[in-house]
Amino acid sequence: MNNYELMVIFTPVLSEEEFKAAQKKYADLVTENGGEVLHSNPWGLKSLAYPIDKKTTGLYWVMEYKAPTSFNEKLKIQLLRDESQMRHMYTALDKYAVDYNAKKRSGGKFTNEKTPA
Repeated sequence: MNNYELMVIFTPVLSEEEFKAAQKKYADLVTENGGEVLHSNPWGLKSLAYPIDKKTTGLYWVMEYKAPTSFNEKLKIQLLRDESQMRHMYTALDKYAVDYNAKKRSGGKFTNEKTPA
């Protein structure tokens, strides 16, 4: 089981319910295939750096999960079939990235941060 982070940009025309349903769909896909969702973070509506399909905004969602390596191909196929997503990217996380994300979520101090004088 490896750690991954998935970022998906959904089309901005989705309603709040459709956006939540899409998030649940991919979280359920992870758990159905023997994985575990560690954290889900919907960023909401954000501006895009460049237009995609004549749209200048998108609904961003980030999910951190743990899954077997073979699962990513299944996930990719499902994402490409989904017409509500405009872009997606999944990244393998090393142990330092996993620690960083856990500390960031808990609000802990980082060792390389300077203390205010």
